[in-house]
Amino acid sequence: MPILKARRKKIVRNLRSKFRLVVMNDQTLEEKFSLRLTPMNIIVFGGTFALSLITLTLYLIAFTPLREYIPGYTDVNIRRNLLTVARKTDSLDYQMAAQERYLSNLLDVLNDRVDTSALRKDSLQTTLYDSIRKLDRSEEDSLLRLQMEVSDRFELSESGEKAFAAGIGSYTFFTPLKGSITNKFNVVQKHFGIDIVAGPNEVIKSAMDGTVLIANFTSETGYVIGIQHSNNIFTFYKHNSALLKGIGDHVHAGEVVAIIGNTGEYSTGPHLHFELWYNGSPVNPLEYISF
Repeated sequence: MPILKARRKKIVRNLRSKFRLVVMNDQTLEEKFSLRLTPMNIIVFGGTFALSLITLTLYLIAFTPLREYIPGYTDVNIRRNLLTVARKTDSLDYQMAAQERYLSNLLDVLNDRVDTSALRKDSLQTTLYDSIRKLDRSEEDSLLRLQMEVSDRFELSESGEKAFAAGIGSYTFFTPLKGSITNKFNVVQKHFGIDIVAGPNEVIKSAMDGTVLIANFTSETGYVIGIQHSNNIFTFYKHNSALLKGIGDHVHAGEVVAIIGNTGEYSTGPHLHFELWYNGSPVNPLEYISF
């Protein structure tokens, strides 16, 4: 025991022994720097430095991108990117499966391989319709239906001898096309109608009820359609890009008959040349129709 105590005292004494660290010029032996140290101070300083270095290294590894260069560590964004790719892949698989089903059904239809057994008449559920009570028409309802069927729903003008005696001014016309008037009616220049400019692909409508008598193409006026109306009224629609009615078709007032165009040698741009004739003579459409 005394020997152990003596060794401890010696170790403690050695740790507390003071030493001086001197830095001097080797040639002139001039002292440049000196530091008094003890073994205990060196141990404490070395331990503190080592602990600080370890702490700094752990911080850099845990909270900076430097950990990516250490084997065993991966990028934290890899998992997020993998989840995003997985979701997109799942969506693409679903879309491809739906596309394949669509193409398969389309091929079945084109090759006449569709099973129509499920569409048989005897397989339809008609019990619900059989339970509906049939309603009997009353006398008033029958009279009203007859009155509506025989009446002309599209008639815009007066009828009979009264309207004919009053002249063309007694009729109400549907506007064929809304737009700007660029060339007016002029009998002297043999311009028997008006030119109306509107947007592309605008539809042209019949001014009154009537029957199509002319529907053809001419080199001067392009696609032309002419409609015969009641009481010797006739309307022309020229320079169209397409005709939607043919000869013999019955049209109602406001029904689409053509598409605005720029056809024919006399056309200088997309427009409608509209003519209104009464009793075989051209009249000014601006006096009877609001454009």
